[in-house]
Order: sequence, then structure tokens, then C-alpha cells
Amino acid sequence: MQGENSKHKPSGSLYVVATPIGNLEDLTLRALRILGEVSTIACEDTRQTKKLLNKYNIKKPLISYYQPWEKQKIPQIIRLLKNGKDVALVTDSGTPAISDPGFLLIREAIEQGVKIIPLPGASALTTALSAAGLPTHRFLFLGFPPPKKVATTKLLQSLKNESVTLVFYLPTRRISTFLKLSLDILGNRKIVIAREMTKIYEEFFRGTTKELLKSLEGKKLKGEATVLIEATLTRTKSMQNTKMEYLKSPCPKKPS
Repeated sequence: MQGENSKHKPSGSLYVVATPIGNLEDLTLRALRILGEVSTIACEDTRQTKKLLNKYNIKKPLISYYQPWEKQKIPQIIRLLKNGKDVALVTDSGTPAISDPGFLLIREAIEQGVKIIPLPGASALTTALSAAGLPTHRFLFLGFPPPKKVATTKLLQSLKNESVTLVFYLPTRRISTFLKLSLDILGNRKIVIAREMTKIYEEFFRGTTKELLKSLEGKKLKGEATVLIEATLTRTKSMQNTKMEYLKSPCPKKPS
């Protein structure tokens, strides 16, 4: 940490710190310690980060680092790191660089020879997957679909034959349109919609595309949601059949 073997450390470290996605008690003990020890915290929104820091009585200089102004703030943060200062990178919630600001800074820090130290923790992606009840041994995370319907249509068409669980982030105002597109292109699959995870009004909506379109009709949901779609049934059944054929086949004899 800063001040610890500082004479022998040519530059500071960039700590990539996951923060709670809702419930502030989900901050890890290690993250709490690091946030209290670094020189500066680069954050997506200073107002959101202050709420977290105030809960734990942490006072640190903050640098606002958010899209689309990431590139302008990178030189300032890199200078701090090159001068031996440790910096923590956080976003409003979850893990930095996962559909959130962070990638550009992390890439530049690596190119500058700065040590990157990730602190695992909360992520809407893994939280939703863990409770969805859909296969998790293989999944494809797509982040936020394109805002325009034509582009989203092309994206879903490209995913039609993927034999993996598909995971998206979506503003809840787009869920109805997205489900209709999904039904037209991917068919009537099992879907899980997770919203307000770890918060008081946490909800998981489970059902087929048609069932969810009907049950969510007229509901006004707020915020963002994580949407999970089961793998294509034809490919899944094909894989299961291949596995069963393999298990039924006689074991080869050992060479003498």
C-alpha cells in the first residue's frame, strides 16, 4: 500500500475495486481496507461514490472518471500512478470495466507498466446467473444491446444458434420491445429477468418469452435489469444426445 515499501516501488498500483450493486453491506473487507488506504479514488459519479464512502467514514480525493470523458481524465490518473500514488478505480456499482468505465484506463496503465490489482466482488452479471436457474457452465455476456431496433435485431439474429445462456443488461423501459424481438427471432425460450438485486424490492421474473410478455404487460418497471435467455433448444438437445451416445458406447480396451 501507499507508504509500504514506497522507496522500492517505482510507481503506484491501480486497484480495480468492485463495489455493491445495491446493498452497501456487500462491500468486501478487503475493498473497504483498500479504499481507506489509497491516495485517490477514480469514480464514475462522485455523488454515488460519496454515499458509499460516507457509510464507512472514508474521506479521499475523488477524480470523476466517466463516459464519454474517460480519455481526458486518463493522463491525470496515470501521472498520479507514475508518481508512486496508489489509485482505486470504482464505478457506481459492480465491477469496473464490465459494461462500465474502466477498460481504457486499465489498458493505458498496463502499457505504462503500472501494476493492476483486481479486487473481486459484486457484479450484476454473476449475481443474476447464480440465482437464475439456467445453465451456467457456458454463458455469453452481451452487455447492453444497441439502442436502435435494427441493430438489436441483427445482434439477436447472430445469436440464434448459440448453445449458451445469453446475458444482457437492459433499461427496463426497453424490456417489452426486447422480449418481442426475442420471441420473433429466438423463439419462445425460458427467460429470467432480474432487477433491483440485493435491494429491498429485488425481483426475479421467470417464464417463457410469451409468459413474461403477458405477465409484465402494463407494469412500469424502473432502473436497469439483467436479462438471461436459455440456449437454443436444438443445439442443447443435440449436445445432450451426443453426450448420451458417448456414455453408452463401450469403453475401449487398454493396450496390451
